[in-house]
Amino acid sequence: MQKKKKCYIYTRVSTAIQVDGFSLDAQRNKLTKYAEYQDMEVVKEFSDAGHSGKNINGRPEFARMLEEIKNGEDGVSFVLVFKLSRFGRNAADVLNSLQLMQDYGVNLICVEDSIDSSKEAGKLMISVLSAVAEIERENILVQTMEGRRQKAREGRWNGGFAPYGYKLVDGKLLIEEDEAEVIRLIFDKYIHTNLGANGVADFLNKHGYKKKKRQNNTIDAFASSFVKGVLDNPIYMGKMPYGRRSNEKIQGTRNEYHVVKQDVYDLYNGIHEAIITENDFRLAAQKRKETGVKREKTYSLEHEHILSGILRCPVCHGAMYSNVNRKKKPDGSYYKDFFYYACKHRLKVDGHNCTYHHQWGQEKVNAAVEEVIYKLVKSPKFQAALKEKVGAKTDTEELDKERDLCKVRLKQTIGSKNKLADQLDRLDVNDRFYDRKYEDMQERMNKLYEEIGAIEDEIETITMRIDNINKKRLSQNSIYKILKSFDKIYSEFTDAEKKRFIGSFVERVEIYEEEQENGRFLKSIKFRFPVYYNGVETQEVIFSDNGWDYLLTKK
Repeated sequence: MQKKKKCYIYTRVSTAIQVDGFSLDAQRNKLTKYAEYQDMEVVKEFSDAGHSGKNINGRPEFARMLEEIKNGEDGVSFVLVFKLSRFGRNAADVLNSLQLMQDYGVNLICVEDSIDSSKEAGKLMISVLSAVAEIERENILVQTMEGRRQKAREGRWNGGFAPYGYKLVDGKLLIEEDEAEVIRLIFDKYIHTNLGANGVADFLNKHGYKKKKRQNNTIDAFASSFVKGVLDNPIYMGKMPYGRRSNEKIQGTRNEYHVVKQDVYDLYNGIHEAIITENDFRLAAQKRKETGVKREKTYSLEHEHILSGILRCPVCHGAMYSNVNRKKKPDGSYYKDFFYYACKHRLKVDGHNCTYHHQWGQEKVNAAVEEVIYKLVKSPKFQAALKEKVGAKTDTEELDKERDLCKVRLKQTIGSKNKLADQLDRLDVNDRFYDRKYEDMQERMNKLYEEIGAIEDEIETITMRIDNINKKRLSQNSIYKILKSFDKIYSEFTDAEKKRFIGSFVERVEIYEEEQENGRFLKSIKFRFPVYYNGVETQEVIFSDNGWDYLLTKK
């Protein structure tokens, strides 16, 4: 009696639930019956559910099957698959995997395609069909993108979530007035003041504006990334862009892609109503071009403005920022930089006009604040109490959790996009509902791309918030150690380290409009946590006219 030939069964679907005869059960049933008819013994079954066939990466059962073949313990002669597309859709991967199998004496049988690689014409047929399948897949993707381009040419919305400021009604963009008010304000503040993207976001948050939570967004605060996205989006001037994001192949990989923002893209007249004028958009774009790239310092490279943003204007109480007076020699060559603190609100930032024009030398103000800290930390009671009271920890745990959830959503959405792409490349052009199915899938694909972009922006916003918190945060122990040895180590700090430390310890410094007769100009210092002086706990120290020994405390 002739010994039965042994075989493996391999099944695969790209989605958890597959129809049209491609379900895992349908494949398994067909292959089992074929094995019985051919008098083969099925040794093992391998099945990848919810995995694309565009490459072998990410198909754990397929990889395990190849390892079993290399081990040779089961002595199989064939691998049975329902169709060649179940084995793989990338020509190179199909042929490489087949060659590996044949190196160990194992051949491939595609039951539905009537292909047997052990026969003379089998491998040739596999080469041809796998190449055709890959070309067909690329053609479908090209057709999909061309369909999107045509929609943009006609000025129609290409699918996905409506941009902030608009709502989607029957596939058309209509202005959402409460959101559009914020869009107009962003352009107005950015164009007509010297505020940057960070400043505009800060203005919106401080003036009580709340961002609508859309696309599963949980953050109602405005971030600079959101402002930049608005300023860069031509949709708001009534145009329909195409190609702002491109799905590009990752170098060094065969079938891995990522979404890349493009600097150059097509622009068409939209059928939707504009929120801002084209001229305003161009003005904002010009400012973005001029100020969007951080200028590198060429002078005083180690200098940092230690109290910038902490020192307060005595007139408007707004933050004072740095100013520099660059001195040059008679021949025009560089001599030295002189740094000052000045109130920038006199430049009508935020529509605010301050009359205070005095500039304070940075060295003088920095030294006065440092002297106060020296006197505070010398107190033994201050040092003892500080160890217990200092530094309420700024916790980013909730933001970390929120970012992790976003990453899960992003992974799921990308997975849905990949599964949909696989469904697209399985469409039968002879199906009488082909056009209807194609349009439906294309619309879903567009929405998924938009959702991916929205989630990526959300992750970027959360990451920026976490980074900003971490930059400002010093641990309790590190602040304590610095303060304990302040007189010894502070002078050894770089300006950047001094700025970081002072920013974590001091919240606000108030000054008089002019230097007093006794030379005093500091009015008060507010700390970020309780400090101790003469046995009294306080967070704000107010200075009297009688010198350092008469510090007043305010609980």
